[in-house]
Amino acid sequence: MSHDDSLFKLSRRGFLASSAVAGALAVAETESAQAAARVSTPQGWAFGPFDSMRDYVRELDRRGLLLKLRNIDLDAYEGTALMYRLVDRFGMYEAPALYLENVKIDGQWMKGPVISNHYGHWDTECLVFGMSPVPGDHFATYYKAMARVEQILDKGVFPEQPYAELGAEHAPVKQVVLRGEQIDLRRFPFVWSNPGDAGRYINSGSVHTEDVELGKNFGTYRCQIKGPRTLGVNPEPNQSAWKMFMKKKERGDKLAQVAIVLGQDPIMWVVSSSKLARGKTDEYRMVSAIRGKPIELVKCETLDMLIPAHAEMVIEGEVPLDEPMQPEGPFGEMYGYMGQKKDENFWMKVTCVTHRRDPWIANIYTGVTRGFPTAPLEQLSLSTMQRFVPNVKMIHSPVEATGITIVSFRKQKAGEALEIGKRIAQIVPIAKLVVMIDDDIEALDRTQVLHAMGSRWQPQPATAIIAESRGMPLDPSLTNRPMTSKIVIDATRQWPEEGGPREYQSLNRAMLRELAPDSFAQVEANWNKWVGSWRPPGR
Repeated sequence: MSHDDSLFKLSRRGFLASSAVAGALAVAETESAQAAARVSTPQGWAFGPFDSMRDYVRELDRRGLLLKLRNIDLDAYEGTALMYRLVDRFGMYEAPALYLENVKIDGQWMKGPVISNHYGHWDTECLVFGMSPVPGDHFATYYKAMARVEQILDKGVFPEQPYAELGAEHAPVKQVVLRGEQIDLRRFPFVWSNPGDAGRYINSGSVHTEDVELGKNFGTYRCQIKGPRTLGVNPEPNQSAWKMFMKKKERGDKLAQVAIVLGQDPIMWVVSSSKLARGKTDEYRMVSAIRGKPIELVKCETLDMLIPAHAEMVIEGEVPLDEPMQPEGPFGEMYGYMGQKKDENFWMKVTCVTHRRDPWIANIYTGVTRGFPTAPLEQLSLSTMQRFVPNVKMIHSPVEATGITIVSFRKQKAGEALEIGKRIAQIVPIAKLVVMIDDDIEALDRTQVLHAMGSRWQPQPATAIIAESRGMPLDPSLTNRPMTSKIVIDATRQWPEEGGPREYQSLNRAMLRELAPDSFAQVEANWNKWVGSWRPPGR
């Protein structure tokens, strides 16, 4: 594996300014194992793009990021407890992906694999784009992925390119076709993740919906298995599928067609899990543009929809809109709390299931692990914000601290931090606590951010409270969903005209870099000799 050592331990500013960026984003970063495929590799990819989840998971395995286990009793919630302990031990951004070969569900051993946490590690931010991570530097890896997204964006939006349509005979997802009583969703290793959940859930699907007025969409919503051919479908209010279902009900439509795609390629999963598309964008055309290679689609069996030919499984069906709704939940949600039981929710009659032979099933341990790579979404937010506020340098929402948003920027006038922070809080529903920091603080480094809050923030006057603004409906603290109060913290150095000291003391570390500029380089040069392979106990 070839790496550019000049990228090791670079800050965001240093990384983006370095001449190595172009090389890092170019095809020159190749692997000997993929040498034969260099000619057909799209620009910006060193390997890939991955056509299937299987190809991507094999790359995780090749890089030592996959933990393989033979037999795990999911009736005893061994998989859930294991995932919690891995995150406890290694952190949400460094825990391995899981490959469970055989799993026990409802008293029976089922053939897997069940895949989990396959987008959790820092390195996956680069791997989904077919780029090698920066060795030894997770932050530089994240910024490298953001730089790739910035390269793809066209005036702040993702471009579109045509997709390709295949015949069913060329589509792996059509290897097995089940209809009618042949279908029993309970025979597949879908997981009951938490004993507090209402049952087994499909929580890694891209739910495809269409409407004559609102266009096409696919998004990720939890789907409770209610019977062999019955699923709950849970888009939250104001999400795209919810709007489409409600629009159809208003027109008097009796049903909504739905296709649930499982085992997607990495780029499709990123688009499905985050709000990257805007308006009536054809998301498959956007996926093709990001990949630099057309995604291959095939027609559904019972619906007038196109779905990825290389997916693991597709569940086709109809959501009745003129029949009573059904109860759904509770379910352990993204905040790490149990989502409430809903007395009335949408549900789906399954008409057809197509899948690969021996399909791989992905389970998202929601609220425990990172569900998807976040660099594309954060770069899109950053690029949008910089069009209006160019001095904003980074926007980051830590996945393990849902509701907190960190914004680094170069302050140009007194009071600017609170001004920008309030705008972000009112625009971004999930941003309940906005922390503004100077751009000498690394926004990805939780320790640096907390240090800035402790040493640069004065609660009075550097705080603003917003009494009511739109929040996230899944926030367990809400009493008037989806409305919430919000707070903005100005943790930048306070200028004298903001009530700060006449002179702000220098950071010790900054003085070391300024007055002994060779010291860190000397340590890096001697790292192997001085530190070697030492690791903290238990790591």
